[in-house]
Amino acid sequence: MRLQFSGEVWYWRGPAPFHYVWVDEPGTARLHEVAGLVSYGWGCIAVHAQLGSTRWDTSLFPKDGSYAVPLKTAVRRAEGVELGDVVSLTLEVPGAPA
Repeated sequence: MRLQFSGEVWYWRGPAPFHYVWVDEPGTARLHEVAGLVSYGWGCIAVHAQLGSTRWDTSLFPKDGSYAVPLKTAVRRAEGVELGDVVSLTLEVPGAPA
């Protein structure tokens, strides 16, 4: 399964501070359809992510009925991304039906 969407970068200052982007509503709906096949521990979903020319592996975190995509500091630096920027992401979900 491949998802492409745009979203605003937001910051969570919890015990492990990180920057995230929400998966959009159509993408969230598709993820909910396959979550039983591809999720692990607390409903996380492993993905291959791409922002600009930077690719990395990460896991989506379920929160408030949607999924948050964590943006590693190295990814944000490589792509010049700051808090509040709107970015375009591509996610590939291994093991999910196309």
